[in-house]
Amino acid sequence: MRIVVFGATGVVGRALLPELARTHEVVAVSRRPQEGEGVTWTEADVLDPDSVRRAVDSAEIVYYLVHSLGEGDFEERDARAAESVAEEAGRAGVRQLVYLGGLGDDSAKLSPHLRSRTETARRLASGGVPLTTIRAAVVVGAGSAAFETMVALVDRLPVMIAPRWVSMPTQPVALADVVAYLGGVAGREETFGESYDAGGPEVMTYRKMVETVARLRGKRRAIVEVPVLTPRLSSLWLHLVTPVKAPVARPLVEGLSSATVAADDRIRRLVPIEPTPFADAVRAALGERKHAGGGG
Repeated sequence: MRIVVFGATGVVGRALLPELARTHEVVAVSRRPQEGEGVTWTEADVLDPDSVRRAVDSAEIVYYLVHSLGEGDFEERDARAAESVAEEAGRAGVRQLVYLGGLGDDSAKLSPHLRSRTETARRLASGGVPLTTIRAAVVVGAGSAAFETMVALVDRLPVMIAPRWVSMPTQPVALADVVAYLGGVAGREETFGESYDAGGPEVMTYRKMVETVARLRGKRRAIVEVPVLTPRLSSLWLHLVTPVKAPVARPLVEGLSSATVAADDRIRRLVPIEPTPFADAVRAALGERKHAGGGG
């Protein structure tokens, strides 16, 4: 099958390309020229319908792994981009859209980031092409914002003054597992129009995740929770002590105020892999960072 991947240069996209290329013809989409073995690269901007139209021409499946975090108007940009891709995919006769969204309930208290993820799914489904959604919380992989933030906190702060969201439960999932789930739904009609929750085998707090990362890096770290850090102050704090920029950190932090736990495990029956424990996912990510020259 001919598969087009939007967001191919991101952490998940880069990992997904070789998985898909083993059995499919893959076109990877980026805004700037790229090179890579096993796939064809093309340039397009999801906010430019003409370039999207060219990119999805003759595609059977389109993966949408795009987000605009870091932009001041990311909610509006994400909605417009998703609508553009949905419309052009429908016009091109695409059989399936596959989207990586975020875990979270449907309450009115959702953060702008999680609300945007939900709205993106709605816009993608509006073009008439069957949508398959994989929803994940913290993706544990080298380069992911959440993982790199945890590593930076562990490396730079012997004592962390942390907001109360460090005790919020979440269900982290290994990058390799997300890739397996995304690849496993390609072309499967039973997944058309369905949404699946993807989580690892453990429900954990952010405190527990940071403590696990610290243990695996041979460090002991104290975490002190305080009630006074607003999302804005929390994002500025992360900006000062981690590689994550404040415009990206703030929507991420706001999303941490909600529990992000998988509501069902249907994806595990559909793609029967053994879920990767958090500690093993961290070890793999640290190994990848070391191999890439980002530190062990």
